[in-house]
Amino acid sequence: MINKYVFSGHESFPCKTLWLKKGYDFVVQGKNFNSPDAVIDLGVGKNMVASIRYWLRVFGICEGDQPTWLGNYIFNEIDGKDKYMEDLATLWLLHFNLAFNGEATLYNMFFCGFQQAYPQFEREQVLSYVKLKMAEAGKNNLFNENTVKKDIGVLLLNYVLPRKPQSNEDFSSLLIDLDLIRQNTERNGYFFNGEGKREVTKGIFLYGLLRLKEQSGDSSIPYETIQERVGSIFCMNDGETIDMLKRLANDYPNEIAYSDVAGIRQIQFTKAMDHIDVLDHYYEKV
Repeated sequence: MINKYVFSGHESFPCKTLWLKKGYDFVVQGKNFNSPDAVIDLGVGKNMVASIRYWLRVFGICEGDQPTWLGNYIFNEIDGKDKYMEDLATLWLLHFNLAFNGEATLYNMFFCGFQQAYPQFEREQVLSYVKLKMAEAGKNNLFNENTVKKDIGVLLLNYVLPRKPQSNEDFSSLLIDLDLIRQNTERNGYFFNGEGKREVTKGIFLYGLLRLKEQSGDSSIPYETIQERVGSIFCMNDGETIDMLKRLANDYPNEIAYSDVAGIRQIQFTKAMDHIDVLDHYYEKV
């Protein structure tokens, strides 16, 4: 459930590949985003300073301009698991956090609702969907068309490979390598690349499943909830999600049970699991 609606803060800049590490180091060094020196320290323009600060927050790398456990886990200079984001799994992890946490409202709406209704789409359809969902929630007064339009444009820059790139900078958006959204070459639109996306890392899917369990507080989770809140974020269809759940139940027979009885499918956690331990297991193997 969306508790707040935020469609601004990025200053119309997508998140560039090196920004999260650069911003994390800036914060760890005790520097201040509001300082005039921030422009020099980060090596970007004033609006980009604000954008880096925004992306650190919505990806869950910082909170209140202090590193979170995830920020330290990935980017710590001494023992960070993937501080230069060379592993595709780290991009899946960041993508999941962005869409699941709900700090950037559009990303949750886009992957966990809009995708199911519009596998192929145009920008105006995204705008209409957001307006409708906010009206249904009684938040009409918070809807600003120009702000949401800019947010849609930035989301697409984050994920879509440019059709006519002008420079290497056009390829520098952090999440492009996931190949989740493509432009439709036949008309001026886009589509969710469910069939051709990069393979979802099993450990990151399990991390997402555990985040859902912790949020719900239940040891049993219906399949429909898993698909809506986790599978859809990774642009997985029913077959892919069910296969993933069966694989996880096979890999963790003492902790996870998958059942399909009379058409009622669910996952049950039979033993406590911690999402950080799951990430440790993945990165230690790598």
